[in-house]
Amino acid sequence: MKRSFLPALAVCLCTLASCGDANKSTSAEGGNASDNTMTSSATGGDTASTTMPAGSENPENQPQSAGTAQGTGGNGAARGVNDGNAVGNNTAMVQGDPTGPTGPHKDDKEFMMTAAHSDQNEIQQSKMALAKGVTGEAKEMANKMIVDHTKSTTELKAIATKKGVTLPTDMDAEHKALVPTMEKLSGKEFEAKYISQMQADHQKTANTMRAHEQMTQDADLKAFIAKTVPVVEMHLGMAQKGSNMKM
Repeated sequence: MKRSFLPALAVCLCTLASCGDANKSTSAEGGNASDNTMTSSATGGDTASTTMPAGSENPENQPQSAGTAQGTGGNGAARGVNDGNAVGNNTAMVQGDPTGPTGPHKDDKEFMMTAAHSDQNEIQQSKMALAKGVTGEAKEMANKMIVDHTKSTTELKAIATKKGVTLPTDMDAEHKALVPTMEKLSGKEFEAKYISQMQADHQKTANTMRAHEQMTQDADLKAFIAKTVPVVEMHLGMAQKGSNMKM
């Protein structure tokens, strides 16, 4: 009886030992399975990156964050607004050059005489343009010249009266000599000549004002120039744009 029991006990013990080893092996394999899953994930990530379209590594092809996209949009909007204003209002500024060709301005009196002639040159040429029936930008320019230069004439006259200077009320000799030539023109030919003349006149006037601004010590004239020269330069920008379109 004892002899038959011992072999059976031994078999049971061996079986239990085998089960324990099997569990350890399963546990170990489970851990390896987990490791394999992580490795597979990592490998999958690498595989995904290698199958992206060529050139996708370039910054311009990378997805933008919301902040970056918003920033870019903001800059674009700002550029659009600025360009729109410049084009829509036809007010591109072209500055005068104090070292360029100028009208006479050896002293304050001569400067005021030159500025008064300049006003009359633009007013009377613009009245001729309207009488000839100019259209589009030429008509818009003519109307603006009359309004703005009439205003500057009034402001300059107040300063001149204060200084005891009598201002001219007509064009200068150079522009009077142009009248017969311009009167012979009509239509688009006249418009092109008128706009070209406005560009040349305003460039010279802007140059004169910038140059005399550096010379004069008169506070009234300094204030007049500071207020008027931006308007003249805006007129110059309008004329330059119109002249380019007529080419």
